[in-house]
Amino acid sequence: MKKTLTAAITVAVAATGAIAETHASELKSAALSAFQALFTDYSEEGVRTYIAADIVQHNPFVPTGRDALIGFLPSLEASAITWTNHRILQDGDFVVLHNSFTNAEAFGAPEIVTIDIYRMEDGQAAEHWDAIQPFVTETASGRSMVDGPTEVTDLDKTEENKALAVALIEDVLMGKNPAKITEYISSESYAQHNPFIADGLEGIVAAVEALTAQDNMFVYTDIHAVLGEGNFVLTVSEGQWNGTTNAFYDLFRMEDGMIVEHWDVIQPVPTEGLANDNGMFTGFDGVGPDSIGQ
Repeated sequence: MKKTLTAAITVAVAATGAIAETHASELKSAALSAFQALFTDYSEEGVRTYIAADIVQHNPFVPTGRDALIGFLPSLEASAITWTNHRILQDGDFVVLHNSFTNAEAFGAPEIVTIDIYRMEDGQAAEHWDAIQPFVTETASGRSMVDGPTEVTDLDKTEENKALAVALIEDVLMGKNPAKITEYISSESYAQHNPFIADGLEGIVAAVEALTAQDNMFVYTDIHAVLGEGNFVLTVSEGQWNGTTNAFYDLFRMEDGMIVEHWDVIQPVPTEGLANDNGMFTGFDGVGPDSIGQ
């Protein structure tokens, strides 16, 4: 009887894992298809298929609703914008996409890097957040803003890795206990993709010293979202830098309980010329730091 029960539990767990993996794959596929429709096919049919009619938009320069996106299709096609996805993560109903674009003058620069978040509902993108930054080709580390590992692993460590990312931000970037940085970031190998910071702990220390000397150190004030899948975790934070309020999108890769790689996109929060009043940080109910482990 005991062996039968154990076998049944094993089968049930395996089936649950397979269902979850299928669900994740379907959400990722739908999110990628939404981007494909917008930025590759310029397809109204595709947009109607993969984006909800009443999509809530948190990009401050894009009106809410699918019709606004359809209205942009002719200008996107005329610009010959191109889009490349580099990483994709799924956490519950949320899909995170790490992207780059060329011919992207409409978004502020010829080449840009973005991190986009879709909340998916019934196979469609129902809500969208993003941060956009011009692509910098000459970087302090010699790495690009988007290269590096892409494979999602260690699915059983997702919540642990989320907690690690939050601890780093709270202790180091919010100043609760900066000396604990060596407990979070690997001293053996730390690959940096922020274009202005060199690799390793030494690169971080040098950047902090330089920014502090300029009285321009970035200050994180709030963590609004923590989304992760296995060895990758994205945090969406708010803070001050360069005399403005900024959205800080930090993407971390973890390995053996330490942070070993970092990408980010930083965007000043605009206050004028807004196309919606949804805000860049609202709508993240249930995926903030308090949600970890629940």
